Amino acid sequence: MNYITLFFVSFISATLFPMGSEALLVYNLNENYNVILLLVFATFGNVLGSCVNYFFGLKGEEYLENKSFLKKDKLEKYKIFYEKYGAYSLLLSWAPIIGDPLTFIAGILKYDLKKFLFLVFLAKFFRYLFIAIIFIYGFE
Repeated sequence: MNYITLFFVSFISATLFPMGSEALLVYNLNENYNVILLLVFATFGNVLGSCVNYFFGLKGEEYLENKSFLKKDKLEKYKIFYEKYGAYSLLLSWAPIIGDPLTFIAGILKYDLKKFLFLVFLAKFFRYLFIAIIFIYGFE
């Protein structure tokens, strides 16, 4: 049950809702749950939450254009720039405050989903792995 709870907390914390999953991960590590399973459930929950942001961005582009928040010509320039340079910003998708909007923007700019998933997975996994390593080896 703890793995499922971690999955859902990680999922929610990756959406635009303010919530953190790191504390629950540390708690579960302290309770001696399987580290590998904790990393898997936390990572996949967090990546899936980022996919929700991506989807909202993807579907929200038309709405933002209709409300004049985005202009089509500017959006095309942003897409070209993002393809060239901005994609690496997804490696910061783990970061508090800026991470969730980055995944939303990737959806607005229709960034390639396979690349998106790869970069976000790397970022989320290594954040949780870092926390686990610090917890396991940092408190000895």
